[in-house]
Parts: sequence; structure tokens; C-alpha cells
Amino acid sequence: MARSPRDIRRGPARKAGRRPADRPVRTPATPARNALRASQTDVLQFARDVLATEARAILAVSERLGQSFQKAIDALLSCDGQIVTTGMGKPGFIAQKLSATLASTGTRSIYLHPAEAVHGDLGRVARGDVVIALSNSGVTEEIVRLVPSLRRIGVTLIAITGDPTSALGRAADVVLDIGRIDEACPLGLVPTASTAALHAVGDALAMTLVKLKQFSSAEYAVFHPGGKLGRSVMRVFEVMRAGEANPLVRETAPLHEVVVVMTNTPGRPGAANVVDRHGKLVGIFTDGDLRRLVERGRTDFSIPVKDVMGRHPRYVSPEELVLTAAARMREASVDQLPVVDADGKPVGLLDVQDLLKLQ
Repeated sequence: MARSPRDIRRGPARKAGRRPADRPVRTPATPARNALRASQTDVLQFARDVLATEARAILAVSERLGQSFQKAIDALLSCDGQIVTTGMGKPGFIAQKLSATLASTGTRSIYLHPAEAVHGDLGRVARGDVVIALSNSGVTEEIVRLVPSLRRIGVTLIAITGDPTSALGRAADVVLDIGRIDEACPLGLVPTASTAALHAVGDALAMTLVKLKQFSSAEYAVFHPGGKLGRSVMRVFEVMRAGEANPLVRETAPLHEVVVVMTNTPGRPGAANVVDRHGKLVGIFTDGDLRRLVERGRTDFSIPVKDVMGRHPRYVSPEELVLTAAARMREASVDQLPVVDADGKPVGLLDVQDLLKLQ
């Protein structure tokens, strides 16, 4: 039977029960979808409860610190080898972070994966090392299985656990007991508050070592040459213009000679350090000083620079932090600072352009 033009426009007849393609398909509500509909107040309150639970766990652990913590610090300070951290699962990640913190603050440390350890990585551990094992339960199979081998090697074993009577707790030389901790998880299963407590105890150990070893910011800078941390601990001598790049002129030099020095110095600094006959800093002459002279009509470039230089300029020492020097430049609204040694002699020039490159 021939189809009419109207039928052709409609297209083929739909089969019974088939949903039009352009009609949205509705899926039945699920618990997850219902959870997404929770009010913002409920969500924020639960999040705050999680944080409060973890905070309480950390505060509770701080009350438990005692003689065993002192013993742990003594063992770490007297360690002739390296500090080995280990843990399985979530505590394993905390152990990795602890090892990284120790290494970055001057204490040799590695992380040992307990599962890999029994397949040869125990060769990384030697007599005289101190092993810090993290396990909330103290019965983590992979950790407990390591203990006999660690004993044969001859290490000092520090356990951070919530059960000092566990297999790990009984085998350890020192036990840091975090106590029984209720997790912040709604199921009471996911490691949350317990890992926060493990993390905090690890930080307490690492930071106590930093304090007792008197680990300095200069030493810290050696291990953090990159990124924002590296810039925050850089010293002036690392970025100042020194040697041929340090523009020096005598106070008796004519102004035209000073301009030549500023122009021909590598990097073309916008200033020159002015020294007396003993080589000590007595002033500074800048591009700004030169412009102001020209604006006032003083074009006699044969006059000595001491007549027009800035006297008693602010300066920094080579060992000061770059951040401190930058703050001093902002306070004084200057673009250059002389860098002066203990004898009062300018050993460099710090230019704002060099600081901008660091950013």
C-alpha cells in the first residue's frame, strides 16, 4: 500500500512500547543520589564533625606522650645508621611522609615497603639502623612478618600503634601508644582519625629532632633549592651581583666616570656602590639620582660623586635571607641595596630585577 506524503514526513511507525529518543530517561533514585540532595547545613556540619574527631584524636595522643617518647628521641639521636620507616596501607603513606620529612630536615631516612621487604628489600636495612613501624592495630600481617628478620639484622624497633599489647607492640624496643581511636568514618572503618594521630606523632618526632639538632635554615636551604620553599630560605649572597657585576666607584670619582661604570658593568645595574679610600661603603649613586640632577639643571658631570650621592644608604649582609632584603627594599622604596660584609666593604649589589626573576 502506498504511503502518503504525510506518513513519509512522520517517518517509520514507532514500535509499541518504545520511548521517543528525545525524551529524557529517568533513573530510579539511589541512596547516593539522595545523599547528594542533603542540605548544605548537614554537609558542612558533618565535615566539621570529621575535623573535630581527628582533632580530638591528636589532642588525646598528646596527653599520652611520656617517657617512651623520650626513649624514641634518644634512639633516633644516637642512631649511627639511617632511620627506616615502614607501614602498610594508609599508615604506609604516613610512614612515607615521615621519612620524607626526616630526610628534608637533615636526618638520613628511607621508606621500606613491608611487602617488598620480604622479597629482598630488607637488604636496604643494616645493623645500627632504627626502624619506625606504623600500625594502628599492631597486628598488620606484613609488618609482624618483618619483625624476626629485623631482629636478626640488629636494628632498634620503634612502634607507633594503638595497641601496645599487640604482636608489634610486644616486639618493639620502644612503643608510642596512640590509644584506641574512633574513626571519623560513618562506617567506623576507614582509617581517618587514627592516621591523623599517626601523622601527628611522626611530625612530633621529626620536629623534636630538628630542634635538638639545631637544624638551621641554611641547612634547610641545601635540601630545598627549588620552588617557593627554596626561595624562602635563599641567602643574599646567592643572588647578589658580585665580582665584575658589582659596580664600585671611589667617592672622589667624577660623575661622568660613575655613569660609565654603571653603563659598562655586566647586567647594567641601576646604581653604583661608592667607597672611600679604604674600600668601605660611604654612599650609593643611582639612576634616579642622575635623573633628578638633570631635572634640576645640574649638568656639570665633572663634580665628584660624593657631592651628589646618597649618604648612609640602607644595606644588607650576604648571609641575610633574600626575603628580609626584599622587605627592606619595599620599606625604603628603593630598587637597589648594597651588600656589605663585616668589615663594611660592599661585596655586592642586590637589584630588584634579580628578585623579580626569582618569582
